[in-house]
Amino acid sequence: MSKKWLKAAGIRALKTVAQTAVATIGTTATLGGVDWTMVASTAVLSGILSILTSVAGLPEVSKEDGE
Repeated sequence: MSKKWLKAAGIRALKTVAQTAVATIGTTATLGGVDWTMVASTAVLSGILSILTSVAGLPEVSKEDGE
């Protein structure tokens, strides 16, 4: 794994975590009704899945770049 791959995979995972958190929070009618434990665990799991998916390849990182 190159530095470029790690950076691209990390950025992709962080975006996925943020999008998942927004979607999970958005399913609640009020801020007080948000299950923050569920939001955190769902977001972390999505980040892990994003990293695992990135192992198959990232379009941002070409084969010539050391991937």
